[in-house]
Parts: sequence; structure tokens; C-alpha cells
Amino acid sequence: MTVFLRGLDRLIGWVVAVAKWLALPLIVLLFLQWPLRDLFRGFSREANDLGQVAFALFVAASVTAATRAGTHLAADLLAQRYSARTRRRLKQMGAAAGLLPWALFVLIASKTTVLSSLRDLESFQDSGNSGYFLVKLALWVMAALILGQSLVDIFRPLAADDT
Repeated sequence: MTVFLRGLDRLIGWVVAVAKWLALPLIVLLFLQWPLRDLFRGFSREANDLGQVAFALFVAASVTAATRAGTHLAADLLAQRYSARTRRRLKQMGAAAGLLPWALFVLIASKTTVLSSLRDLESFQDSGNSGYFLVKLALWVMAALILGQSLVDIFRPLAADDT
């Protein structure tokens, strides 16, 4: 189980590390919309659509990145006074009672919508450009990353300094 958790933790870390680089093309694409529309009279919708895909995938990974950094869902003001072991147990309980069920719910509740979009390779409604299915797929990416991080947080063995 420990080997699986380490591998899952590395995979999630890799996905988060790669996803942070989506911020650069997102910024460029959002910036380019106006010059493309006003100066070149074209391709602004394509830039917008690609920017939406980059944004969806960036946000999907950023929720887990914030959790991994300890800045998401952390009540640090009160928890600073608790022992490391108590903070660790609270993190485990929060992941088990909140994040894990929520991620499973999102995966199950969105199944029809996401699979339908993937099957049809759904396009953006306004422009007709392909790729909207990636925005919907980002929902599953987010839920899968949260699910995986929850499992890592719940089952990670206590460190020597947590005792």
C-alpha cells in the first residue's frame, strides 16, 4: 500500500507541477483576444476558446495544489496551538469526511454530462470550435486529483515528528 501511495503522490505532484505552466499560455491568450479582434479582425474567438480550456485545466489542478501546499481548507489560526499529531488527524478526518465523498459525488453526478461531451467531442457553442469537451473533462481531472490527494492524506503513515 505504501508503494501505491508514494506512486500516487508522485503522480499528483507531477500533474500539479505541469499544470502550473498553463498560467503562461492562459495569460497570453487572454491578452491576445483584444488585439486579435481589434487589429487583425480574426482569431479572437479561437484565443478565447483555447484560453477557456487552459483555465479549466489550470483551476482543476490548482485546487489540489493548494491542498498540497496546506493553504486550502486550513483553519491554521486555531490549529497552530494543536500538536502535529492532532493537526494530522484533523487533516485525515477532513479528507475522509469531506473531500473524498465530495470528489466521488462529483465523478458520479457528472458522469452523464462528461461522457456525453467526450463521446460527441463537444464544441464551443458560440464559435463552433472543437475542444469544449476538454472543459467538461477538467471537472473529472479536478475530482480525480482531489480523490487521489485525499487517499494520500488519509493513508499516509505518520511521520516520526507527528508522534
